[in-house]
Amino acid sequence: MEHLIIFTRYPEAGKTKTRLIPALGAEGAAEFHRLMTEKTVKTVREFAASHSVSVEIRYTGGNLELMQDWLGVDLRYNLQGTGDLGDRLRESFQGALDRGKTAVIAIGTDCLDLSVEILSEAFEKLKPGNIVLGPAEDGGYYLIGLCQLIPELFLGINWGTSEVFQQTLTVCETLNLSVEFLPTLADIDRPEDLK
Repeated sequence: MEHLIIFTRYPEAGKTKTRLIPALGAEGAAEFHRLMTEKTVKTVREFAASHSVSVEIRYTGGNLELMQDWLGVDLRYNLQGTGDLGDRLRESFQGALDRGKTAVIAIGTDCLDLSVEILSEAFEKLKPGNIVLGPAEDGGYYLIGLCQLIPELFLGINWGTSEVFQQTLTVCETLNLSVEFLPTLADIDRPEDLK
């Protein structure tokens, strides 16, 4: 069973997209995040309409009621948990695989160009024994897909830096993992990304 996890946060001014606050202000950064998340969820809903995939929102900030009021009651919601991004990604993959999901993809909400076609390609390329990565122009990745938990992929990574993608590839090489790549897309994290 295919499973798609969206990582996001409840849009609260001053706590959301803080690296964009210098350019947009606290309210503007939160509003920008709200719109980006809604666009991502819309794309995922379009994808799910023609694919047998379960969808889960992993969130931080707010609470279940606020999230459901915002994004709808038809989605599964879970808190992201604690620790750095790697800890939270590892926990979310573990949870999905423990529930019997066989192909699990996690995405963020920072990528305007994420499309139904890219999500389709990601699941098509995801097979037992490999991983799928969607590289971001800033040196991170906008998508990661696994069929089994590989904890090493989430350990010792300098999250939020331009080294994330390369460090992940190094882990893959060390573990002899086969990697399938998606098109490189732009993430919007910092004021200069807003161009």
